[in-house]
Order: sequence, then C-alpha cells, then structure tokens
Amino acid sequence: MNIMYKVNYIISVEQFIDLLKKSTLAERRPINDNICMEGMVNNANLMVTAWDDDILVGVARSMTDFHYACYLSDLAVHREYQKKGIGKEMQRITQKQLGEKCKLILIAAPDAHSYYGQIGYTNNPRCWVLARNEDID
Repeated sequence: MNIMYKVNYIISVEQFIDLLKKSTLAERRPINDNICMEGMVNNANLMVTAWDDDILVGVARSMTDFHYACYLSDLAVHREYQKKGIGKEMQRITQKQLGEKCKLILIAAPDAHSYYGQIGYTNNPRCWVLARNEDID
C-alpha cells in the first residue's frame, strides 16, 4: 500500500460525502444537506487528504489561524484503511502546517474517545456547544 498525502488539494463535495459514508463519520454529519456539506469543504482552510492511487481514503479537515488554535473538525479514514496509521499521519501533517504555539483541538467521536489520549492528546472537559437555533441569554 502506497498512500500519498496532499495538503489543501481540492476535493469535491461528492468525494467528501462518499468518504464519510465509508468511514464512521456519516452518522454524525449532515450528509444529506448539500449546501452545508459544500460549505464544510469550501470553507476549511487546512485540509490534509490521503490517497491510494486515485481513491480518497482519508481526510483531516480543519479551521485554523495557524498561530494559536487549529480545530480539527473531521478526521475520517475509509473503513478498509483504518488501523494502518493513516489517521495519525494526517494529524502529523496537519500539525506540521501550524506555527510552534498553535494547539490542535478536536472533539472526539464517542467510539474514538480513548484513541486520542493514547497518541498524545490531553483531555480537556471545558468544551461548550451552542447550536445555531439556540439563543444566548
């Protein structure tokens, strides 16, 4: 297996959705909302992709200022390619794009919660979420 990694290589919304379906993220992403999915692909300012020839097998999609914080919003690896180090390598490549003081931040999927601690992340229980349709009091 010869995986090629690319930084900020343009992918289509269809490729992104297809990969999410072939990974474990489709159930937690709005894959039936093309406008939202298009915005997710087009507005990420750091995307690392993994390719097996011309097959997209991994995506690490982030939003960052490159100096202080990088939010790794999606880390998806095709089920047939999982446990081969692809996800770790995409995270390493993402981190290499960032300034020396920039932190990599993510919200773990329930099944992946223990994974991140094993590879060096520190758990931070102070995350807060406000949905768009909820009011700020």
